[in-house]
Amino acid sequence: MISAKGYAAQTNTSDLAPWTFDRREPGPHDVQFDILYCGVCHSDLHQIRDDWFPGIFPMVPGHEIVGRVVKVGDKVTKFKAGDLAATGCLVDSCGHCDNCKHDLEQYCLEGATGTYNAHERDGKTPTYGGYSNTIVVKEEFVLRLADNADLPATAPLLCAGITTYSPLRHWKVGKGHKLAVLGLGGLGHMAVKFGVAFGADVTVLSTSPKKEADAKKLGAHNFVVTTDEAQVTAARGTFDFILDTVSAEHDFNMYLSLLKTNGTMICVGVPSNPASVSAFSLLGGRKSLAGSSIGGIKETQEMLDYCAANNIVSDIELINIKDIKHAYERMLKGDVRYRFVIDMATL
Repeated sequence: MISAKGYAAQTNTSDLAPWTFDRREPGPHDVQFDILYCGVCHSDLHQIRDDWFPGIFPMVPGHEIVGRVVKVGDKVTKFKAGDLAATGCLVDSCGHCDNCKHDLEQYCLEGATGTYNAHERDGKTPTYGGYSNTIVVKEEFVLRLADNADLPATAPLLCAGITTYSPLRHWKVGKGHKLAVLGLGGLGHMAVKFGVAFGADVTVLSTSPKKEADAKKLGAHNFVVTTDEAQVTAARGTFDFILDTVSAEHDFNMYLSLLKTNGTMICVGVPSNPASVSAFSLLGGRKSLAGSSIGGIKETQEMLDYCAANNIVSDIELINIKDIKHAYERMLKGDVRYRFVIDMATL
């Protein structure tokens, strides 16, 4: 076994603290890489606090992981020691269901294996995430990075990036479309960057007027303050798509009213409580309410390659892992532009 060190929550009420644990030695098909940077996702806090479902403790969060390969199994062909490598939200899947066969491992019909707060395919060995110094992952779930990648700013692409890239590609959002991005946080700022890069006319919807300057700086063409009744009224029936990145409770019906006929609102944020949606909000315009998760491994690699070719990265604030509690407090207040990334050299 490999002795690893990281930060873990021992229970759903405890703060993250240093913890030593074991990882498996790399098998024939495994890649071990030392973690250099790990992004901080709002879902890390949701899972530590059991907001969505009971967690597996002790829990080492983190699924926006970039690092450098130190060891590979003898059957590994795509990586060698010294290569840059990355892992996102998944470390395994069944590999044989219809979704897995179509590069949709994130929707594995037998349940994909999360990078943390999950069990390996044996159903009993917990997975531990990227708030740690090293990780061992099956080659098929390890991603390649460009040699000149800005590693800290690339880390959030493994979740915030692919979570917004995947639905925009699936619905073929681009030139000629009016896209509204609801929320300008870690997910939202990436949605703006991708929407603009794909040629859409992008509007940011936000409750905070203070974010307008940032939205325009990121490339958004328009900004709507959703607490301003006049602005909301003027925006009704104007968008082909709304990409909803908000994980706090909000009025789905009001936002659905902003869609054109045949428009689609795509949820990628995950509020803790179910939303109330009136059927009239959908049938009055043949509107669709949809959801999207992360992408599969093939699509995630496509996204990383696209970002490398188009100089797209996340806007980040690099932090010491000892400041993670304060970072969570700031994240809850929306006081980050737009993603915290842990420098794992501070572990």
